[in-house]
Amino acid sequence: QVQLVESGGGLVQAGGSLRLSCAASGRAFSSYAMGWFRQAPGKEREFVACISASGYDRDYDRDYAESVKGRFTISRDNAKNTLSLQMDNLKPEDTAVYYCAARWSSAVSIRQQNFNSWGRGTQVTVSS
Repeated sequence: QVQLVESGGGLVQAGGSLRLSCAASGRAFSSYAMGWFRQAPGKEREFVACISASGYDRDYDRDYAESVKGRFTISRDNAKNTLSLQMDNLKPEDTAVYYCAARWSSAVSIRQQNFNSWGRGTQVTVSS
């Protein structure tokens, strides 16, 4: 089992940037695909971005929700057991609790049910 702890959330004005981090325990981090999901008040949790276990820069190593493409960038450092989400040009509709998740597979997925371990989340609030 892997333990996941998110950090980096906060309050930012529209157009600003934030960088979320997810620290993972355990030695198998480089074997897991990872993802970011978010849940806005009154809404269901939704997919944001995912990255393969290797994190290589191939087309199939990353995927993004249409709403964040071109603004968010997912990355990972397997040597440091860390997952990141760089969020630029933030919009009020990006306000949500952001969750880090690990999948017991090396391949990317956008489906929540394919992820096996979840962090507790970090709040991101974007003011207009």
